[in-house]
Amino acid sequence: MDTVKIHQQEVICALATPSGVGAIAVIRVSGSGSIEMVSRIFKGKNLTEVPSHTVHFGTIRANGEIVDEVLATVFKSPKSFTKEDSVEISCHGSNYIIGQILRSLIFEGARIAAPGEFTQRAFLNGQFDLVQAEAVADLIAADSHASHKTALNQLRGGFSKKLTALRAELIHFASMIELELDFGEEDVEFAQRDDLRKLIDALQQNIEPLISSFHYGNAIKEGIPVAIIGSPNVGKSTLLNALLNEEKAIVTSIAGTTRDVIEDTMVLEGLKFRFIDTAGIRQTSDVVESIGIERSKSAMEKADVIIFLFDSKETLTDNQELASQLPPEKPRFFVLNKADINPDLADELSAANPDFKIISAQTQAGLPALTSSLIDLVKGHTPADTVINNFRHYEHLVKTQNSLTDVLNGLSLGVTGDFLAQDIRLALHHLGEITGTIVTDDLLENIFRKFCIGK
Repeated sequence: MDTVKIHQQEVICALATPSGVGAIAVIRVSGSGSIEMVSRIFKGKNLTEVPSHTVHFGTIRANGEIVDEVLATVFKSPKSFTKEDSVEISCHGSNYIIGQILRSLIFEGARIAAPGEFTQRAFLNGQFDLVQAEAVADLIAADSHASHKTALNQLRGGFSKKLTALRAELIHFASMIELELDFGEEDVEFAQRDDLRKLIDALQQNIEPLISSFHYGNAIKEGIPVAIIGSPNVGKSTLLNALLNEEKAIVTSIAGTTRDVIEDTMVLEGLKFRFIDTAGIRQTSDVVESIGIERSKSAMEKADVIIFLFDSKETLTDNQELASQLPPEKPRFFVLNKADINPDLADELSAANPDFKIISAQTQAGLPALTSSLIDLVKGHTPADTVINNFRHYEHLVKTQNSLTDVLNGLSLGVTGDFLAQDIRLALHHLGEITGTIVTDDLLENIFRKFCIGK
């Protein structure tokens, strides 16, 4: 007997809106018998007799007393988020009211849902695959246009369709090789090796852009890291405060004030940036400042974009020496600060190198042009197609790619079908783990426990 289906017969309930006092709260109820259960505490129309996707006004009662006037929205299986019978109760946002309604449901036989259990049931009932289920959490957490767009594309199956097509092509050849193994003594080849090699090459060409997109996808999800680097007292903290429009970092005329990395995020034209203010890099005998400088260098190496800030020809030279330690392809901006008090240098540098950015963090002159350049840089590096932002997906794509490479190596060496079949099975396994075609209880628990309880 299928224990998962037995588990899904249970009626679960939870608050689906954020906890805390608000105007409206929504309580979700799902499972076999959930409509009948809510009907027992709801006074209004008989919810068991109303059509699906209808909303009804009534009252919730406990011990014969009215708890609240509510709206009950009925969703009948299979046309609901979980594909089970479901009801959403919209009540006033009082913690007391919410508690009373949940207690009444529990008294009638429901239990409080586990984190992500509504979405997990939707997945187990075939509403969508595992990639789409994970996209639900990303969509809820999206705090920029770019992260919202990526999550919505995955929720609507953009990534899944690619993986399904790749897997279907590979399954065909896998079945042909498996058939060969059944006729091993007759020395027949059902899977043409040249066709298999062409297929593997095509699959790898499709998978490589997905793997490469992870860096960008993860950056737009967490915030594109931009490190502000430079000598002490060139205005790094002032620039951070100006970009964020708040006094995030302490600003003084004393060199070495910033002794650790300070960071915060902001959204510019739908892109989330993580600006990182760092300790001024110089030679020092101060132990604490030295630690801060090492962290500055680490931030510089890990950042996707670097703003080298300077206020004189000397500090420009220092920055150019630092930049020489980085890979030449790492995006960077050389930005002259304090142009308001050093206009002659600003004019000289503008004439010498139009790529230099000229700003005054104090007066905010030139900041719009700097932020526009940052936005243009990131948009210029945006992958044109599907983007992945989930490390689990990235890991399995890399493993798939490795298994496909093993197949190609095996073909070059002329290995027997049983060894080819083993590597193809591994590739299929990793693709299946992404979409949930192959799934374990541990995997599901690890994914859905990160969801909020009402989702």
